[in-house]
Amino acid sequence: MIRGHDEVFGRSLPFGERPALILIDLMRAYFEPGGELFLGSRDCLESAARVLAAARTAGVPVIHTRVAFGPGGVDGGLFFRKVAPLRHLVGDGPLGRLMPEVAPGPEEVVIVKQYASAFFGTTLASTLNALRADTLVITGVSTSGCVRASAVDAVQHGFVPIVVRQAVGDRDPRPHEAGLFDIQAKYGEVWDEAAVTERLGGGGLPQAVTERLGGSGLPRAGNGPPAA
Repeated sequence: MIRGHDEVFGRSLPFGERPALILIDLMRAYFEPGGELFLGSRDCLESAARVLAAARTAGVPVIHTRVAFGPGGVDGGLFFRKVAPLRHLVGDGPLGRLMPEVAPGPEEVVIVKQYASAFFGTTLASTLNALRADTLVITGVSTSGCVRASAVDAVQHGFVPIVVRQAVGDRDPRPHEAGLFDIQAKYGEVWDEAAVTERLGGGGLPQAVTERLGGSGLPRAGNGPPAA
């Protein structure tokens, strides 16, 4: 007898009191019609922009990532050799630029990465620890690749991953849905955009967020005041 999925993987992790938002690889490469990485839709970009606006209004720290490789992709190793379209992200070309809808603010961190996970070989974990974050709200692309890899590494580093369903995207609905299913089952939580924006904004954030942002000695992300 095989036990039901919900019986085995039915537990949930709480949305914490000290969230940070990450926007993963929302680069032109994924939204340029005709490009090898083109998603075919801007829906996840538009959703991520709304989540970003809510985070800025609430004073939640914001981190962006993009992909860039050195000459010949040597710093991308076997991953660069395996995924052919990554050759378009060598250097600082136009396809590696972040989309204007989610352009980083002057006080927002941009992490350059070479592999799927936003944690691998980067300063993301130490940055989140410096912010005393306990929760990582995840948006970006692609669901089955960099989003899933980052969610897995987030929970392994001790941060609750909250993946925003409408704010992540993939080129094929099958790996997209499978990725979300897998994340929800084993690694984190998949929340709808409306629930996340309400939590960040309309629902307010705990006083711990305000105290952290105002008294940590680190810059406050975005233009809006922290929620009470």
